[in-house]
Amino acid sequence: MASPAIELKNITKVFGSIVANKDVNLTVYKGEILALLGENGSGKTTLMNMISGIYFPDAGQIYIDGQEVVIRSPKDAFDHRIGMIHQHFKLVDRFTAAENIVLGLQEKGKFNIKDVEKKVAEISAKYGFEIDPTKKIYEMSVSEKQTVEIIKVLYRGANILILDEPTAVLTPQETEKLFAVIRNMREDDKAIIIITHKLHEVLSISDKVAVLRKGHYIGTVETANATESILTEMMVGKKISLNIERSAPKSEEDRLRVEHIDCMNRDGVQILKDISFSVRAGEILGIAGIAGGGQRELLESIAGLQKLHSGKILYHNPQTGAEENLRDKTPTQIRELGVRLSFVPEDRLGMGLVGNMDIIDNMMLRSYRKGKTVFLERKKPRSLAEKIIKDLEVVTPGATTPVRRLSGGNVQKVLVGREISSSPSVLMVAYPVRGLDINSSYMIYNLLNEQKENGAAVIFVGEDLDVLIELCDRILVLSSGRVTGIVDGRTADKNEIGLLMTKAEGGAAE
Repeated sequence: MASPAIELKNITKVFGSIVANKDVNLTVYKGEILALLGENGSGKTTLMNMISGIYFPDAGQIYIDGQEVVIRSPKDAFDHRIGMIHQHFKLVDRFTAAENIVLGLQEKGKFNIKDVEKKVAEISAKYGFEIDPTKKIYEMSVSEKQTVEIIKVLYRGANILILDEPTAVLTPQETEKLFAVIRNMREDDKAIIIITHKLHEVLSISDKVAVLRKGHYIGTVETANATESILTEMMVGKKISLNIERSAPKSEEDRLRVEHIDCMNRDGVQILKDISFSVRAGEILGIAGIAGGGQRELLESIAGLQKLHSGKILYHNPQTGAEENLRDKTPTQIRELGVRLSFVPEDRLGMGLVGNMDIIDNMMLRSYRKGKTVFLERKKPRSLAEKIIKDLEVVTPGATTPVRRLSGGNVQKVLVGREISSSPSVLMVAYPVRGLDINSSYMIYNLLNEQKENGAAVIFVGEDLDVLIELCDRILVLSSGRVTGIVDGRTADKNEIGLLMTKAEGGAAE
């Protein structure tokens, strides 16, 4: 019988009037993979931050190997052999993998980097990692950087590992490699906790699933006895449909045609190379690719935010019937034609919303230019703010709450809802469900489908290939700034898309 690696008893954490965790009881055994599920704001990250020493609980006890412990700092967590791999990596770009792995460690005498590299190679061989200890971080892919973060905690002797959204930016092939490594760590008697929103991954990798709802512990189930609908009901407290209703495209008419565009960054490096595709009225075109593959620059080019080196972006105006080259227009002119971009960056408040302003004022950011008097009209933005709060179930005391006080997921709903509410003819959304729980994600998918039904051309950049395949009519794949393929969403295969995402050369055909 496996013994408990870590036990939480009646853990409570309060921030002002907000109860983040209330009387949470949780046990993770040695040689076990536990998935931690919950909606946005359910307290998952707060709970893990208490285990890893970032927060200190207001009440309750933590036991490791049966002994009560006090964890007041990340150093205490390391002393108890707990390591957390965060979603956003904390690495020094100019250092090698080995240098990052030992950064901050205090050892007697001088560091011998060759000894460090040798030990890193041993850990890699033991668990099945593929990493070059001498490679600089800035030369690495996302999955290599993640590998460095995991080896960093193993090097320090971690027996309890916490991984926060570990597959968010990995291809299917990279995800499979990571899961193989995690299973090897389980065989070595490590206790592993994974925070994720991807239910199909939860069912494939975990032994047990623990669910939090609004800060309360709902229960732990054996993965073998769980289904997506059971887990969703535990998370949300009610049955929700997990089917994305995908209707057939309404029209064959091209709303937007991109022809042979090239784009350089400020350093003169080419980031988009000979991109051509079309998107039709009443369809959702998905865009897949590894992080940094050119998805962002492509959408910004269409929105007039990136200067093009060559090529055309032809927009068929549904009001006038005329074809217009968006390359000749300013971002404001493009917006007024009905081409809208909702980009959800990692820093949601850094782009698109002003944190100190309330939800109503953030609605007015899009409409103040049209004011005819010196006094801004607040009635329409207020009703729009209240509609978004109601339709998307934004958790907020009211429309006058400063946006910075909302949780990340609720900020996101405001950001996406504002663009959708303008009834655009071309709607571009990038990572609209990044970090959102399953209930909120399906609300966004349904809103995108409504836009498609209304005849909008929707371009959807997403990270989850299962969702792209289920939601999109066609999927365009980008790799290193080139189109490597365009596939039919109804017949697409996840592995086929994964291979196209890592393909070196372009040359797509419908």
